[in-house]
Amino acid sequence: MPIYALGDRVPEIHPDAFVHPDAVVIGNVRIGSESSIWPGAVLRGDYGTVIIGARTSIQDGAVVHAVADFPTVIGDDCVVGHIAHLEGCVVHDRSLIGSGSIVLHEVVIESGSTVGAGAVVRNRTHVPANSLVVGVPGHVRPDASSEEPILANAAMYVANARRYKTDLREL
Repeated sequence: MPIYALGDRVPEIHPDAFVHPDAVVIGNVRIGSESSIWPGAVLRGDYGTVIIGARTSIQDGAVVHAVADFPTVIGDDCVVGHIAHLEGCVVHDRSLIGSGSIVLHEVVIESGSTVGAGAVVRNRTHVPANSLVVGVPGHVRPDASSEEPILANAAMYVANARRYKTDLREL
């Protein structure tokens, strides 16, 4: 699997995490226990720091990048959907970032929130806990998200990563 150090920036991947062989991890990236990084995902800590918490899924084709002044931090029990782009933002625990969405610099997404598929969350947006963000640009709807389906989704990906760790084989 393509895991690269860049100078003195070396990824730290928990032994219980799963990084698919076709994902790319570069530089100052930390991946927590039971997290999963799926095919085509790119986590690039070349200028800044990328931190992925425990039991978090970064799905196929997602791009997680950071800049020197703004690390990208994704908490525990989060799901980052297919082809999402996160850069220089903080996503708190038990949040879901929908497929194809974009979350930009200095955004803070509080726990239990959902960014809908295809939404664009502009720089310096604060998303309160348990909110839903939809649209381009993203509009915040307070108290419109629930942690329960997010936790179920995160747990499903933990189980799937365990299956991949034992059963995946190249043909």
